[in-house]
Amino acid sequence: MNWNDFSAVVPVLMVTLAACTTMIAEAFRKQRDVAAGRWFGVYGIIGLVGAIAASLSQWNQSLVGFGVISVDNFSVFFNITLCAIGILTIILSVGNADRDHLPLGEYYTLMLFSIVGMMLMASTTDLLIIFIALEIMSLGVYVMTALKRSSAEGAEGAFKYFVLGAFSSAFFLYGIALAYAVTGTTRLDEIGLRVASSALDPGILTILAMVLLLVGFAFKVGAVPFHMWTPDAYQGAPTLVTGFMSTGVKVAAMAAFLRVFLSTFEPLRVDWLPIITVMAALTMILGTVVGVAQTNVKRMLAYSSIAHAGYLLIGLAAGGAAGKAAILFYLVAYSVTNLGAFGVIAALSTPDRQHDNIGDFAGMWKERPGLSALLTMFLLSLGGFPLTVGFIGKWFIFSAAMQEGMYSLAILGVLTSVVSVFFYLRIVVMMYMSDETAPEQRPAVSPLTVTGLLIALVGVIYLGILPGGLLSIAADSVASIF
Repeated sequence: MNWNDFSAVVPVLMVTLAACTTMIAEAFRKQRDVAAGRWFGVYGIIGLVGAIAASLSQWNQSLVGFGVISVDNFSVFFNITLCAIGILTIILSVGNADRDHLPLGEYYTLMLFSIVGMMLMASTTDLLIIFIALEIMSLGVYVMTALKRSSAEGAEGAFKYFVLGAFSSAFFLYGIALAYAVTGTTRLDEIGLRVASSALDPGILTILAMVLLLVGFAFKVGAVPFHMWTPDAYQGAPTLVTGFMSTGVKVAAMAAFLRVFLSTFEPLRVDWLPIITVMAALTMILGTVVGVAQTNVKRMLAYSSIAHAGYLLIGLAAGGAAGKAAILFYLVAYSVTNLGAFGVIAALSTPDRQHDNIGDFAGMWKERPGLSALLTMFLLSLGGFPLTVGFIGKWFIFSAAMQEGMYSLAILGVLTSVVSVFFYLRIVVMMYMSDETAPEQRPAVSPLTVTGLLIALVGVIYLGILPGGLLSIAADSVASIF
């Protein structure tokens, strides 16, 4: 054990300390001291900003901590992305979490511990540590889904998420066991060497281990046919929890997915590529077609999330430098856009009723022209309209597929994107072209919520017009390990 071991995990330690500080502060807080509860978000932001600073200092370094934590540009990119998601979620939560009567100490503590698991998933090079990190992340998100104890929908969504998540964890753990049985190790680099040496005749156990690991990752990203938990969990969870898990969980799972399949199991690409290709096609089709039929906005965005998982799988199937960099860019684009959309919905919710039916947005531009404009931009970005980051993200993904000769996947991606525009524009039409008005008075919006939404808007527009900087950083990130 030396200094490099500890320096490699400094970003994770900072977020962990912030989570522990919040937990201890909650234990000593008086029950009705609301002002003290609002400081919990400040503790979280301090820890996350510190983790970003520590991660930036690790750029272009190559360290290994405790034998299993890798510090490379790939892990640094994801650490910064995940911490940024946490910061934006906390900013959007100020005021909204109070109004939803969420227990603030538990809310921020669980969020921070979940981010710890996410960061470990993105940086570890051992299958067992990936599993432990996945469980740390998942347990926090399970509880956050049911954090609003008065919500029957939240309890139902959390229960389904937990039960199906337990099955996926079992599949993943069996995959690790089979990989160990075949190779005698759980280290990704050593497994990769043994897989490469037997790539021409991998054996049934190696293929089965790979498939079981794929099932575990596919569940976390919400890919068909392992998407069943997504609509109920998204609809039942508090709105900002939905935004957090729809972005953070997907980013962390894709980071581990890329590291395992585009590095360790790359020699078996001919075996897993058909599975990923079919999964990507089905995920895009189901997410788009079923999303069209939804009248609940959070449920609609759940199917939108499924469709976006399909676009990410196109990048995974394409591989190559362009495909890998496109996935990283797309994850950032999706995260900033989706958090902005859920932030607007959360800002309009009341303690007794989530503002999540399409009819709730009727005539909203008359009362909330600013929020209407913000939501319109986020929805247009999700639909892939030009001059938004969503358009650029899809352009890079589909271009990478075209470069690899995957024309059918690229064409299917474009077609499903066009269809998805319909259910995004339904909300825009309801806001601007409906003569009706929502039945309830919409609440006031806190200045910090407006700040968070404007940050998301700047990301959507800036990266949509000048994407080169982020794409270059993404390319440097994937070049460090692939």
